[in-house]
Amino acid sequence: MRTPITAAELRHLFIEFFKSHGHAEIKSAPLVPENDPTCLFTTAGMHPLVPYLLGAKHPSGKRLTDVQKCLRTGDIDEVGDPFHLTFFEMLGNWSLGDYFKEEAIAMSFAFLTEKLGFRKEEIKVTCFAGDENAPKDEEAASIWRKHGIPEQNIYFLGKKDNWWGPAGQSGPCGPDTEMFVPLDRPDCGSDCGPACGCGKWVEIWNDVFMQYNKTLDGQYIPLEHPNVDTGMGVERVTAFMQGVKSAYQTELFRGIFACIKELSGREDADYDCRSARIVAEHMRAATFLIGDGVKPSNVDQGYVLRRLIRRAIREARKIGITQSFTNSIAAVVISEYSSVYPELSQQETVIHEEFIREEEQFGKTLENGTREFNKLIDRIPEFVAKKVISGKHAFNLYETYGFPLELTVEMAKERGFEVDETGFHEAYEKHQALSRAGAEQKFKGGLADQSDATAALHTATHLLHKALRKVLGEHVAQSGSNITAERLRFDFSHPDKMTPEQLTEVERIVNEQIQKDLPITCEEVSLEEARKRGAIGLFGEKYGEVVKLYTMGDFSMEICGGPHATHTGALKSFKIVKEESSSRGVRRIKAVLG
Repeated sequence: MRTPITAAELRHLFIEFFKSHGHAEIKSAPLVPENDPTCLFTTAGMHPLVPYLLGAKHPSGKRLTDVQKCLRTGDIDEVGDPFHLTFFEMLGNWSLGDYFKEEAIAMSFAFLTEKLGFRKEEIKVTCFAGDENAPKDEEAASIWRKHGIPEQNIYFLGKKDNWWGPAGQSGPCGPDTEMFVPLDRPDCGSDCGPACGCGKWVEIWNDVFMQYNKTLDGQYIPLEHPNVDTGMGVERVTAFMQGVKSAYQTELFRGIFACIKELSGREDADYDCRSARIVAEHMRAATFLIGDGVKPSNVDQGYVLRRLIRRAIREARKIGITQSFTNSIAAVVISEYSSVYPELSQQETVIHEEFIREEEQFGKTLENGTREFNKLIDRIPEFVAKKVISGKHAFNLYETYGFPLELTVEMAKERGFEVDETGFHEAYEKHQALSRAGAEQKFKGGLADQSDATAALHTATHLLHKALRKVLGEHVAQSGSNITAERLRFDFSHPDKMTPEQLTEVERIVNEQIQKDLPITCEEVSLEEARKRGAIGLFGEKYGEVVKLYTMGDFSMEICGGPHATHTGALKSFKIVKEESSSRGVRRIKAVLG
């Protein structure tokens, strides 16, 4: 009989287990990836470690473990059912060219059986079945057999199920082995298992064996130093260990639902209520995003944040919350999670300010949307027999003013109108297809893009950052960075639009340092030592006790993970092509190298 454990106990068990096996604990990286043009958010534990998985030396060593906060938006429209989340925590352990399949599987097996209490007979595993690019992973299967997993509990599946990566068009990739445990429900038949899809078998852990490098021409070249990357979801495992059906029934959400009940005055506004689940999930995610420096806007991360907040507000109204409420729920999230993620309490004032501002702005947006709805209705002649609001117009109200379809239908019904809901869904699907195409383009560069061009542009952000501080003042701090092989995009804190004279001076200073051909050196020092020397730490709390310190002559000194050029002369020349607003109090510069 397994003993129920809390999320806090799970985090502690996992980290301490791997520390006892020689792993160094590292801090969670921010939800916004540093200098990665391929993703809006940190979507997995391995995401911040890509440079090290590609061969760079990590300051903390070859064996690492952490609890990484993650955010995925692919299933955002499904949030509200008992299972889907946008924000989640991922437990992970890594080998950077150290141990491989034998040790990784042994540690996974030991943690599942010795720490979580699973019997080996109730664990099912999947391994890669092999194809024209890589052989069947009989090695992983034989290791599972050695640990006593019954033959009938070992499955071989194809690339769709048991292969990871590469994240882009090229880069590290390899087979994985996934571990499944049963829910308390009957088998669907004699073939019931991880691949049947009936829901009885739940994936609890995934060990990825990065042993190949996929080239741009489609070859799979064995890596000289293969890596291990694993992932175990805190919310999923906590729910499973407590014998409940979803994370919403665990202590991870209990305080939030208590707050929602109090705000709504309804006892049924809990984990069984779809609208309450959306409010709880989206507010938790939004609080973490603001805590990591994201502000509501109409582009990129800010757009996702705004969507989360506004959807939470709309769903809150359905359960009777008509007053301002976001700060009340944010206060619960900050209180309950700050012991694990101290950045929440450190950014508490900013979090509350952003929620107040966004809630007020959305109230005005709803007023404007109602006004547009009435104008639309008034344009339809009285004598028209069938009064219908087209799907195109209904979608425009949704996309422009945040009006959900059900609100448009409700308001239309009060005025004696119908809504072409089929047309709305067609317009929505067309919009989703365009959004997906945009996301694919954003992803195109690939996490493995560590080329000379991106290294040079990354180096340029250091020079730009220092030049901005010289011209505008010491208040300037990096808020984000996006680099492709063609250009850099650099977001920084500054309240005003830069003047042409300021832009010219920044450009001049950067080019001056490039012409000096300054040497770029890297050394590993303690975080305290780096700060004593006056180094800039772009994301403060993300660093461990030992950091990489990059120095460019006597001009720039920053804590960073790479990649970089070896000397500033490699950048040739620097040109600012655009300066604009990114979000409130944040400016954005786009620049290229000659």
